[in-house]
Amino acid sequence: MIGDEPNNTTPLQRLRAALHAKAKSAPGFRFYALYDKVYRPDVLQAAWEQCRGNGGAPGVDGQTFADIEQYGVEKWLGELAEELKAKRYEPRPVRRVFIPKPDGKQRPLGIPTIRDRVVQTAVLLIVEPIFEADLQEEQYAYREGRSALDAVHAVSEYLQQGYREVVDADLSGYFDSIPHAELLQCVARRISDKAVLHLLKQWLVAPVEETDQRGRVQRTTRNKDEHRGTPQGAPLSPLLANLYMRRFVLGWKKLGHQDRFQARLVNYADDFVIVCRYRADEARAAMRDMMRRLKLTVNETKTHVCRMHRQAFDFLGYTFGRMYSPRNGHAYQGVRPSRKKVQHVCRQINDLVRKLPPFIRPEALVHQVNQVLRGWTNYFSYGTVSPAYRAVHQHAVHRVRQWLQRKFKLKGRGIRQFPDQHLETVLGLLNPTRLRSNFSRANRVTSGPRAGCRKSARPVR
Repeated sequence: MIGDEPNNTTPLQRLRAALHAKAKSAPGFRFYALYDKVYRPDVLQAAWEQCRGNGGAPGVDGQTFADIEQYGVEKWLGELAEELKAKRYEPRPVRRVFIPKPDGKQRPLGIPTIRDRVVQTAVLLIVEPIFEADLQEEQYAYREGRSALDAVHAVSEYLQQGYREVVDADLSGYFDSIPHAELLQCVARRISDKAVLHLLKQWLVAPVEETDQRGRVQRTTRNKDEHRGTPQGAPLSPLLANLYMRRFVLGWKKLGHQDRFQARLVNYADDFVIVCRYRADEARAAMRDMMRRLKLTVNETKTHVCRMHRQAFDFLGYTFGRMYSPRNGHAYQGVRPSRKKVQHVCRQINDLVRKLPPFIRPEALVHQVNQVLRGWTNYFSYGTVSPAYRAVHQHAVHRVRQWLQRKFKLKGRGIRQFPDQHLETVLGLLNPTRLRSNFSRANRVTSGPRAGCRKSARPVR
C-alpha cells in the first residue's frame, strides 16, 4: 500500500513508499532519475506478474502469455531489460477492437502487445506513487482505497446535506480528446527525466491497427496526426486520464467556483457531477468554459441541470432522486440501482441461459447464473436496493425455470416441479434479497465527505 512501510516490505514497495512520501512532502519537487528504476529486475518481474494476472488478448504481434512462458519468462524479461537499458526499446502499434456498450454503441479498446504492457506497467509502478500524492480528494477512479461506490456515497451525502441542484455532465470521447501537449505538461510538472517522458510520448503517438469486416488490416496514426488521445486499455491510460482531469478539478477550486456557486465536484474517470446549493445554471456555464479551455468537448445532449425536488439523474449506474417509503409513503432523497442496470443484468442472464445447452447439469447452469448475480449485487449494494433485487431475482428464477422446462420437456411453466424453494435450497440459486443484511459496505464506506458515517434517508422538504 502506498505510504505504508512495514518491516516485511519488498524493495519495490519501499521505493514506491519513498517516492510517495517525497512527492507528498514536497509538492514542487521534480523527479529527475527514474528511468533506471524502470528496468530493475524486481520492477519488471512485478510488472509481468501484474500483467499475467490481468490476462488479456495478444497484441499485433500475436504473442501470448503462454508463448512467453514457453520461451522462458526470466530470459524474456532479461532481454527486455537490456533493450530498455540500451534505449533501443520502441513500442509496437496498438491493436484496436470494439466492445459493445449497454446503449448499443461501441467503445474502442486499445490492446498493446504484452511486451508494451509490461513496460507500461513498470513505468506505472514507478510514477503512480508520485502522482497519487497530487490527485484531488474529489477524484475516485483507479485509486487504491477508493471505488465507484465511494463516489456514489459522496454524491448521496452531499444531497443529504442540502445540495439540491445538480449538473449532470457528460464529455464526448474524453480519452480520445486529451491533448498531448497539455497532458505532457501535467507529467513534466513532476517528472523531468527525459527518458521517461520520451517513453510516454512514444506510447501516446503509437499507430493503431484495426481489422475490418473483410479481414483487411488498416493502420492509422490519428493520435500522432491530431496530437490528442490516449488509448483505452493501456495500463497507463487510467493514470493519464486522472492526471488531466485533475486540471479541471483543481481549477474549479482555484478559480473560486466551488465557493461562488456553493458547488462540489465528484469525479470518477470521465464521469462527474457538480452538486450545488444554488446557481447550478451558472455552474454549468463555468464548467463549459473550463472544458473549452482544456480542449475537451461537453456533450450538450447529455449534460443538463437537475432540480432534485422534481427530477432525478443517473451516476455510475445509480439513480438519485425522490423516492417514497413503502411503510408510510413519506418522500425522501434516495439512491437506487438504475433501471438501465437492472435491465442490463437481466439481458446478461438471458444471453447466458440461451447459450447453455440442455445436456449440462442444472447445477452447472445455476453456478454460472450465480456468478452474474453475485458480481452485480457486489456493486449494487448501496441505497434502496430491495425492489431492484426482487426484480432481478424474479427474472433469474423465471429464466432458470424455463431452461429446466426445456431440458426435461415439461408442460406448463414448471412452477410445480421447480418451485422457488427447490431452486434455492436444492440447486443453490442465489437470492439477492437474502443478501441485503450482509452488505455492511452499503452503510459504511472508506472515503468521501463523511467517511465512516452511516447512510441516512433525509425526508424531502
